[in-house]
Amino acid sequence: MADHNDLGRAGEDHAVEFLKNAGYKILERNWRFEKKEIDIIARKENLIIIVEVKTRSTDYFGQPEESVTRAKQKYLIEAADVYLQELGFEAEVRFDIISIVKKKDKFEISHIEDAFIPNLE
Repeated sequence: MADHNDLGRAGEDHAVEFLKNAGYKILERNWRFEKKEIDIIARKENLIIIVEVKTRSTDYFGQPEESVTRAKQKYLIEAADVYLQELGFEAEVRFDIISIVKKKDKFEISHIEDAFIPNLE
């Protein structure tokens, strides 16, 4: 596996632990529909949280969350809609980003709640 894949997997592992420690219940990891993927689907209280995890080895070129473009947001919204319809969930949905920068052996985590509002236009 390529180094960037290993880094991404390690980042997702840290994100899951971070969320669990914050009281979230992890429902799914790497949920797929066709070519779309949601990194983490979690639940906290009455919310379903769709989490995009971005991990980088440096912030030299900007923060990881900056790579969640409008196109990526639309992709996540569409995938979340399918997930909720398939399972028959009727809950409020929130879209979060967990931004991780690995510095030496430490993962610096930033959790951005309500990172974007669903808008399919």
